[in-house]
Amino acid sequence: MADGGNGTPLKVAIIGSGFGGLGMAYSLKQSGIEHFAIFEKARDLGGTWRENTYPGCGCDVPSHFYSFSFEPHYPWAWRYAKQSEIHAYQHHVAKKYDLERHIRYGMQAIEMAFDEARALWTLRFANGETVQAQTVVSAVGQLHQPAYPNIAGRERFAGKSFHSSAWDHDFDLNGKRVAVIGTGASAVQFVPEIAPKVGRLHLFQRSPGWTFPKVEKQFSRFERWLLDTFPLIHDLDRLRIFIICELLAAAYNGNRLLAYLVTSISKLQAWWQVRDPVLRKKLRPDFPIGCKRILLSNAWLPALTRPNVEVVDDAIVEIVETGVRTADGRLREVDAIIYGTGFKATQFLTPMRVRGLGGKDLHQTWAKGAEAYYGMAVSGFPNFYMLYGPNTNVGSGSIIYMLERQQRYIARLIEAREAHGWDYLDLRAEAQAAYAAEMQRRSAGTTYSGNCQSWYKTADGRNTNNWVGSMMEFSRRLKQPVLEHYRGVARRLPAEKVA
Repeated sequence: MADGGNGTPLKVAIIGSGFGGLGMAYSLKQSGIEHFAIFEKARDLGGTWRENTYPGCGCDVPSHFYSFSFEPHYPWAWRYAKQSEIHAYQHHVAKKYDLERHIRYGMQAIEMAFDEARALWTLRFANGETVQAQTVVSAVGQLHQPAYPNIAGRERFAGKSFHSSAWDHDFDLNGKRVAVIGTGASAVQFVPEIAPKVGRLHLFQRSPGWTFPKVEKQFSRFERWLLDTFPLIHDLDRLRIFIICELLAAAYNGNRLLAYLVTSISKLQAWWQVRDPVLRKKLRPDFPIGCKRILLSNAWLPALTRPNVEVVDDAIVEIVETGVRTADGRLREVDAIIYGTGFKATQFLTPMRVRGLGGKDLHQTWAKGAEAYYGMAVSGFPNFYMLYGPNTNVGSGSIIYMLERQQRYIARLIEAREAHGWDYLDLRAEAQAAYAAEMQRRSAGTTYSGNCQSWYKTADGRNTNNWVGSMMEFSRRLKQPVLEHYRGVARRLPAEKVA
């Protein structure tokens, strides 16, 4: 039985080494907990920022807010950081706060089960190893499993095809005929990068998205000097971004005046950048802004007006050996197909199998849609927590802000459990039910409930991904654990020694 330590069960096992896992490790250290390990399936840390390397990949949250509060003054080169810069920041944090020694690479978790008699989780990994831990924290996030469209004949295509999250950098796109399927946040970034290189680009659009201007630039040498010399300027800019994000979130969460203002700016951008009224009509959504993730870009719409780019809104009926056929019967022959179709965001924790009390299977419990108390805890799964779980994504804001509140909460919950002498804490079913009902009730008043196909929702339209309030509200509600919402259990048998 391996545990990565001194032969005793780990206090905490963390699955994943992205922002969730790294921040969780920091919070544990702040609580004086050192006997933990981060299990990472790959050979490097970073999560989504390690895996997504497509051209133009970057963040649509400004750098000064897309960073940990305990490490805010990083010398960012770009106002909106690029993928490589964010990945470098993650390595910087891991090294500075002594997190690297806790990471075990090449450890893909496939199954975990709770032993009630011993109050321990047993984790099984793809390489055959097993690990025991008192507490498990899943930090695998929502955006790590590529989603492919259910299109007939997809496997028959004889050319080159790949998903944006597994970009083939060895394939030369210059002069090629390329089909891009999908118009989400990834496509918005890579299409403007590849459009000038390819011979012909066919963009297949299921539904358009609302765009919004993005003030994207490198910091000048003088700006960099100011920020490094006077950290208060950095902090004030972080506060400014926070306030703007909260206002945008209010627009999504029912404020009609703000929603009208944001929609008007988006329409003005489309009018300014797309002068062809036929194309502009094709690119205008028929659902409220925020129903799908807003597309921050100054380059997306101009790229679609290029003479070598065609926006196709006819439905795809099949993919054949030479290209893509649409409902009008037309076949567009291409050399490559790039899937910008996002991730299986509503399929939380898959393909891991999680079994709680009495062998209860988490995915069977979630058969009608995932739900968790503040996106972290599920009744019947003691000492098991999630980061970036159900209803914790933000339509506007920084997920790192949300993660830090969860990370501190979980660390405090572990402290409280140990202080009370409990072997495990199990969320009460009534607390989970009340919270889930609140999320769905409040979702009805947001733009997320609009008539659009979005990764925020399940196939039947249930919002399982997005938080429905402000970031400030989330922070306030997670300030301290409400222990009455949990059932604390102390076994009669002596607890196994844990370092």
